[in-house]
Amino acid sequence: MIISKELNDYSEIIKRMGKDGRVLATHVSLFTALFISWQREGFVSPFAITRKTVMAFSKIASIATYHKCIKELDEYGYIRYQPSFHPAKGSLIYWPDCLKANGFEAI
Repeated sequence: MIISKELNDYSEIIKRMGKDGRVLATHVSLFTALFISWQREGFVSPFAITRKTVMAFSKIASIATYHKCIKELDEYGYIRYQPSFHPAKGSLIYWPDCLKANGFEAI
C-alpha cells in the first residue's frame, strides 16, 4: 500500500522534473522505477537495487542509457546513487526525503 505522504512527495518531484529542461522521459521512467523499488523495500532509505530489475521496470533497454540517466538523476539532485560495482550486491539509492534532511534539494 502506498502511503499518501510518499505518493505526494513523488508527485511533487515529478512536477519539478516536468519543469526541469534537463530531464527527459527516460529520467522520469527510471525515477518511477526507483519509486516502485523504494515502495517494495518498505519506504526505507537507502535501499538496494539491481540494474536488471530497474531496467525492466523502467523499460530502458540500453545499459548505456540506464547508466547515463541514473548518474544524471544523482547529479541533478533527485536521488543519491552509490554504485556497488559488484554483480551480486545491489547499488544503493538514497531517496529525496533523506537528502532533504541532509540539506540537499532537487531543483
